[in-house]
Amino acid sequence: MTLLTHDSFYVSPETFEAFTAETGVTVEQLASGDAGALVAQACLTAGEPLGDVLFGIDNTFLQRGLDCGMFEPYTSPNLADVPDHFELDPEHRVTPIDFGDVCLNYWIDAFDGSPPPPSSLDDLIDPAYAGMVVVQSPETSSPGLAFLLATIARYGDGWEEYWSALRDNGVAVTAGWEDAYYGEFTAGGGDRPIVVSYASSPPAEVIYADPPVDEPPTGVVTASCYRQIEFAGVLAGADNTAGAQALIDFMLTATFQNDVPLNMFVFPVIESATLPPEFVAHAEIADDPFMVDPAEVEAQRNAWTDRWVEIVLR
Repeated sequence: MTLLTHDSFYVSPETFEAFTAETGVTVEQLASGDAGALVAQACLTAGEPLGDVLFGIDNTFLQRGLDCGMFEPYTSPNLADVPDHFELDPEHRVTPIDFGDVCLNYWIDAFDGSPPPPSSLDDLIDPAYAGMVVVQSPETSSPGLAFLLATIARYGDGWEEYWSALRDNGVAVTAGWEDAYYGEFTAGGGDRPIVVSYASSPPAEVIYADPPVDEPPTGVVTASCYRQIEFAGVLAGADNTAGAQALIDFMLTATFQNDVPLNMFVFPVIESATLPPEFVAHAEIADDPFMVDPAEVEAQRNAWTDRWVEIVLR
Protein backbone atom coordinates (compact mmCIF):
# COMPACT_ATOMS: atom_id res chain seq x y z
CA MET A 1 0.00 0.00 0.00
CA THR A 2 1.07 3.60 -0.56
CA LEU A 3 1.29 6.25 2.17
CA LEU A 4 1.16 9.87 1.00
CA THR A 5 3.04 12.25 3.28
CA HIS A 6 4.69 15.64 3.41
CA ASP A 7 8.46 15.90 3.08
CA SER A 8 9.02 16.16 6.85
CA PHE A 9 7.56 12.73 7.60
CA TYR A 10 10.01 10.15 8.91
CA VAL A 11 9.84 7.12 11.18
CA SER A 12 12.47 4.51 11.86
CA PRO A 13 12.61 1.72 9.21
CA GLU A 14 11.98 -0.94 11.87
CA THR A 15 8.67 0.71 12.71
CA PHE A 16 7.13 -0.07 9.32
CA GLU A 17 8.89 -3.44 9.37
CA ALA A 18 6.90 -4.19 12.52
CA PHE A 19 3.69 -3.24 10.71
CA THR A 20 4.56 -5.56 7.82
CA ALA A 21 5.36 -8.38 10.23
CA GLU A 22 1.95 -7.95 11.88
CA THR A 23 -0.17 -7.53 8.74
CA GLY A 24 1.79 -8.80 5.75
CA VAL A 25 1.31 -5.35 4.17
CA THR A 26 4.34 -3.38 2.98
CA VAL A 27 4.29 0.42 3.00
CA GLU A 28 5.62 2.57 0.18
CA GLN A 29 5.96 6.25 1.08
CA LEU A 30 5.28 8.99 -1.48
CA ALA A 31 6.22 12.50 -0.30
CA SER A 32 4.68 15.60 -1.87
CA GLY A 33 6.25 18.81 -0.55
CA ASP A 34 4.87 20.58 2.51
CA ALA A 35 1.46 20.04 4.09
CA GLY A 36 -0.20 22.60 1.83
CA ALA A 37 1.16 21.00 -1.34
CA LEU A 38 0.22 17.55 -0.06
CA VAL A 39 -3.39 18.57 0.53
CA ALA A 40 -3.64 20.45 -2.76
CA GLN A 41 -2.46 17.43 -4.74
CA ALA A 42 -4.74 15.04 -2.86
CA CYS A 43 -7.74 17.30 -3.51
CA LEU A 44 -6.96 17.38 -7.24
CA THR A 45 -6.98 13.56 -7.29
CA ALA A 46 -9.90 13.06 -4.89
CA GLY A 47 -11.69 9.80 -5.69
CA GLU A 48 -8.77 8.57 -7.78
CA PRO A 49 -5.97 8.92 -5.23
CA LEU A 50 -2.26 8.36 -5.72
CA GLY A 51 -2.19 6.26 -2.55
CA ASP A 52 -4.22 4.58 0.15
CA VAL A 53 -3.53 6.66 3.28
CA LEU A 54 -2.63 10.33 3.63
CA PHE A 55 -0.63 11.48 6.65
CA GLY A 56 0.21 15.09 7.44
CA ILE A 57 -2.93 17.17 7.00
CA ASP A 58 -3.15 19.45 10.03
CA ASN A 59 -5.82 21.66 11.52
CA THR A 60 -4.79 24.64 9.38
CA PHE A 61 -5.62 22.71 6.19
CA LEU A 62 -8.14 20.22 7.59
CA GLN A 63 -11.30 21.88 6.33
CA ARG A 64 -9.92 22.07 2.79
CA GLY A 65 -9.30 18.32 2.78
CA LEU A 66 -12.71 17.54 4.21
CA ASP A 67 -14.51 19.84 1.79
CA CYS A 68 -12.93 18.29 -1.31
CA GLY A 69 -14.01 14.77 -0.31
CA MET A 70 -10.57 13.17 -0.34
CA PHE A 71 -11.21 10.92 2.69
CA GLU A 72 -13.61 8.14 3.53
CA PRO A 73 -14.73 7.69 7.16
CA TYR A 74 -12.98 5.19 9.38
CA THR A 75 -13.21 4.92 13.17
CA SER A 76 -10.19 3.16 14.61
CA PRO A 77 -10.76 1.13 17.76
CA ASN A 78 -7.48 2.57 19.05
CA LEU A 79 -9.07 6.02 19.33
CA ALA A 80 -10.09 4.88 22.81
CA ASP A 81 -6.56 5.85 23.92
CA VAL A 82 -6.73 9.33 22.33
CA PRO A 83 -8.13 12.29 24.32
CA ASP A 84 -11.31 13.65 22.76
CA HIS A 85 -9.95 17.17 22.27
CA PHE A 86 -7.67 15.92 19.48
CA GLU A 87 -10.63 14.63 17.42
CA LEU A 88 -11.74 17.60 15.34
CA ASP A 89 -13.86 15.69 12.80
CA PRO A 90 -16.92 14.00 14.36
CA GLU A 91 -17.37 11.93 11.18
CA HIS A 92 -13.90 10.37 11.65
CA ARG A 93 -12.74 11.07 8.12
CA VAL A 94 -9.38 11.80 9.69
CA THR A 95 -7.65 10.37 12.75
CA PRO A 96 -5.34 12.42 15.02
CA ILE A 97 -1.79 11.03 15.08
CA ASP A 98 0.49 13.64 16.65
CA PHE A 99 0.57 17.26 17.75
CA GLY A 100 3.03 20.09 18.19
CA ASP A 101 2.90 23.60 19.57
CA VAL A 102 4.24 26.60 17.65
CA CYS A 103 5.52 28.98 20.30
CA LEU A 104 7.82 31.89 20.92
CA ASN A 105 11.31 30.68 21.86
CA TYR A 106 13.90 32.91 23.51
CA TRP A 107 17.66 32.74 24.06
CA ILE A 108 18.02 32.43 27.84
CA ASP A 109 21.38 34.18 28.24
CA ALA A 110 20.07 37.26 26.43
CA PHE A 111 17.67 37.89 29.32
CA ASP A 112 19.93 37.60 32.38
CA GLY A 113 19.24 41.21 33.27
CA SER A 114 16.56 43.63 32.08
CA PRO A 115 14.15 43.14 30.40
CA PRO A 116 13.13 39.70 31.70
CA PRO A 117 12.27 36.92 29.22
CA PRO A 118 8.95 37.55 27.44
CA SER A 119 5.99 35.86 29.10
CA SER A 120 3.18 36.63 26.66
CA LEU A 121 2.34 37.97 23.22
CA ASP A 122 1.72 41.35 24.84
CA ASP A 123 5.39 41.71 25.72
CA LEU A 124 6.48 41.74 22.08
CA ILE A 125 5.03 45.20 21.48
CA ASP A 126 6.66 46.68 24.59
CA PRO A 127 9.50 49.07 23.61
CA ALA A 128 11.76 47.11 25.96
CA TYR A 129 11.71 44.30 23.37
CA ALA A 130 12.22 46.50 20.30
CA GLY A 131 14.26 44.85 17.56
CA MET A 132 14.37 41.50 19.37
CA VAL A 133 11.75 39.45 17.49
CA VAL A 134 11.90 37.44 14.26
CA VAL A 135 8.87 35.69 12.78
CA GLN A 136 8.11 33.82 9.56
CA SER A 137 5.74 34.96 6.84
CA PRO A 138 2.32 33.25 7.04
CA GLU A 139 2.28 33.24 3.23
CA THR A 140 5.26 30.88 2.97
CA SER A 141 5.71 29.20 6.35
CA SER A 142 3.63 26.80 8.45
CA PRO A 143 4.89 28.18 11.79
CA GLY A 144 4.42 31.68 10.40
CA LEU A 145 0.76 30.94 9.69
CA ALA A 146 0.34 29.30 13.10
CA PHE A 147 1.76 32.36 14.83
CA LEU A 148 -0.57 34.66 12.88
CA LEU A 149 -3.48 32.45 13.96
CA ALA A 150 -2.30 32.62 17.56
CA THR A 151 -2.50 36.41 17.43
CA ILE A 152 -5.96 36.26 15.84
CA ALA A 153 -7.14 33.85 18.55
CA ARG A 154 -5.67 36.11 21.25
CA TYR A 155 -6.70 39.56 20.01
CA GLY A 156 -9.77 38.90 17.85
CA ASP A 157 -10.61 41.95 15.76
CA GLY A 158 -7.65 43.73 17.33
CA TRP A 159 -5.06 41.49 15.64
CA GLU A 160 -4.37 44.09 12.96
CA GLU A 161 -3.50 46.73 15.54
CA TYR A 162 -1.27 44.22 17.30
CA TRP A 163 0.71 43.54 14.13
CA SER A 164 0.97 47.25 13.39
CA ALA A 165 2.50 47.70 16.83
CA LEU A 166 4.79 44.71 16.29
CA ARG A 167 5.98 46.22 13.00
CA ASP A 168 6.59 49.56 14.70
CA ASN A 169 8.61 47.70 17.36
CA GLY A 170 11.02 46.39 14.72
CA VAL A 171 9.86 42.83 14.05
CA ALA A 172 11.90 40.99 11.39
CA VAL A 173 10.23 38.63 8.90
CA THR A 174 11.77 35.67 7.05
CA ALA A 175 10.35 33.33 4.42
CA GLY A 176 10.79 30.17 6.48
CA TRP A 177 11.76 28.64 9.82
CA GLU A 178 15.42 27.93 8.98
CA ASP A 179 16.03 31.51 7.84
CA ALA A 180 14.60 32.73 11.13
CA TYR A 181 16.08 30.22 13.57
CA TYR A 182 19.54 29.83 12.03
CA GLY A 183 19.73 33.29 10.50
CA GLU A 184 18.20 36.13 12.51
CA PHE A 185 17.86 34.28 15.85
CA THR A 186 20.73 34.06 18.32
CA ALA A 187 21.07 30.29 17.77
CA GLY A 188 22.46 30.89 14.29
CA GLY A 189 24.60 33.87 15.19
CA GLY A 190 21.91 36.48 14.61
CA ASP A 191 21.14 39.39 16.89
CA ARG A 192 17.49 38.66 17.70
CA PRO A 193 16.88 36.65 20.89
CA ILE A 194 13.16 35.89 20.30
CA VAL A 195 11.90 33.66 17.48
CA VAL A 196 8.77 31.81 16.44
CA SER A 197 9.64 28.12 16.72
CA TYR A 198 8.32 25.02 18.51
CA ALA A 199 7.78 23.70 22.03
CA SER A 200 10.07 20.83 21.01
CA SER A 201 12.97 23.11 20.03
CA PRO A 202 14.68 23.07 23.47
CA PRO A 203 14.94 19.24 23.49
CA ALA A 204 16.32 19.42 19.95
CA GLU A 205 18.94 21.91 21.12
CA VAL A 206 20.10 19.36 23.74
CA ILE A 207 19.97 16.33 21.44
CA TYR A 208 21.96 17.93 18.63
CA ALA A 209 24.33 20.05 20.72
CA ASP A 210 28.00 19.81 19.76
CA PRO A 211 29.70 19.86 22.20
CA PRO A 212 27.03 18.17 24.38
CA VAL A 213 25.03 20.23 26.88
CA ASP A 214 22.86 19.25 29.83
CA GLU A 215 20.43 22.14 29.55
CA PRO A 216 18.98 23.86 26.47
CA PRO A 217 20.05 27.45 25.75
CA THR A 218 16.46 28.31 24.81
CA GLY A 219 13.17 28.67 26.65
CA VAL A 220 9.53 28.56 25.53
CA VAL A 221 6.79 31.12 26.12
CA THR A 222 3.94 28.69 26.75
CA ALA A 223 1.36 31.51 26.82
CA SER A 224 2.08 32.15 23.11
CA CYS A 225 1.59 28.62 21.73
CA TYR A 226 -0.65 27.60 18.84
CA ARG A 227 -1.62 23.92 18.73
CA GLN A 228 -1.05 22.04 15.46
CA ILE A 229 -2.60 18.57 15.22
CA GLU A 230 -1.59 16.21 12.41
CA PHE A 231 -4.05 13.68 11.06
CA ALA A 232 -4.08 10.62 8.84
CA GLY A 233 -7.01 9.40 6.77
CA VAL A 234 -8.06 6.62 4.43
CA LEU A 235 -8.28 8.08 0.94
CA ALA A 236 -11.57 7.67 -0.92
CA GLY A 237 -11.09 5.26 -3.80
CA ALA A 238 -8.02 3.61 -2.24
CA ASP A 239 -6.86 0.34 -3.83
CA ASN A 240 -6.15 -1.23 -0.44
CA THR A 241 -8.77 0.01 2.01
CA ALA A 242 -8.25 -2.84 4.46
CA GLY A 243 -4.51 -2.20 4.54
CA ALA A 244 -5.14 1.52 4.91
CA GLN A 245 -7.40 0.97 7.93
CA ALA A 246 -4.80 -1.36 9.45
CA LEU A 247 -2.15 1.34 9.04
CA ILE A 248 -4.35 3.92 10.76
CA ASP A 249 -4.76 1.48 13.65
CA PHE A 250 -1.00 0.90 13.74
CA MET A 251 -0.27 4.63 13.88
CA LEU A 252 -2.15 4.70 17.20
CA THR A 253 -0.04 1.95 18.78
CA ALA A 254 2.93 2.46 21.08
CA THR A 255 5.28 1.09 18.40
CA PHE A 256 4.50 4.03 16.09
CA GLN A 257 3.70 6.71 18.67
CA ASN A 258 6.88 6.20 20.70
CA ASP A 259 8.94 6.56 17.51
CA VAL A 260 7.49 9.93 16.55
CA PRO A 261 9.12 12.42 18.97
CA LEU A 262 12.78 11.88 18.11
CA ASN A 263 12.12 11.59 14.37
CA MET A 264 9.70 14.46 13.76
CA PHE A 265 9.96 16.39 17.04
CA VAL A 266 6.23 16.28 17.65
CA PHE A 267 4.24 14.75 20.49
CA PRO A 268 2.24 11.49 20.42
CA VAL A 269 -1.51 11.67 20.92
CA ILE A 270 -2.13 8.37 22.74
CA GLU A 271 -2.10 8.64 26.50
CA SER A 272 -0.08 5.43 26.93
CA ALA A 273 2.87 6.68 24.83
CA THR A 274 6.32 7.05 26.40
CA LEU A 275 8.17 10.29 25.79
CA PRO A 276 11.95 10.21 25.37
CA PRO A 277 13.92 11.50 28.39
CA GLU A 278 14.96 14.67 26.54
CA PHE A 279 11.30 15.58 25.99
CA VAL A 280 10.40 14.80 29.61
CA ALA A 281 13.23 17.00 30.87
CA HIS A 282 13.13 19.92 28.44
CA ALA A 283 9.83 20.14 26.52
CA GLU A 284 6.99 22.30 27.77
CA ILE A 285 3.45 21.62 26.56
CA ALA A 286 1.02 24.51 26.73
CA ASP A 287 -1.89 23.92 29.09
CA ASP A 288 -4.25 26.15 27.11
CA PRO A 289 -2.88 26.62 23.58
CA PHE A 290 -4.48 28.90 21.04
CA MET A 291 -6.57 27.29 18.29
CA VAL A 292 -8.85 28.62 15.55
CA ASP A 293 -11.69 26.52 14.15
CA PRO A 294 -10.51 24.79 10.92
CA ALA A 295 -13.59 26.01 9.03
CA GLU A 296 -12.82 29.62 9.95
CA VAL A 297 -9.17 29.18 8.95
CA GLU A 298 -10.21 27.87 5.55
CA ALA A 299 -12.73 30.67 5.03
CA GLN A 300 -10.43 33.49 6.14
CA ARG A 301 -6.85 32.33 5.41
CA ASN A 302 -6.35 34.30 2.20
CA ALA A 303 -7.96 37.46 3.55
CA TRP A 304 -5.94 37.27 6.77
CA THR A 305 -2.61 36.68 5.03
CA ASP A 306 -3.30 39.39 2.44
CA ARG A 307 -4.10 41.86 5.20
CA TRP A 308 -1.00 40.78 7.15
CA VAL A 309 1.15 41.57 4.10
CA GLU A 310 -0.43 45.03 3.83
CA ILE A 311 0.26 45.75 7.50
CA VAL A 312 3.70 44.22 8.02
CA LEU A 313 5.44 44.27 4.63
CA ARG A 314 4.04 47.45 3.10
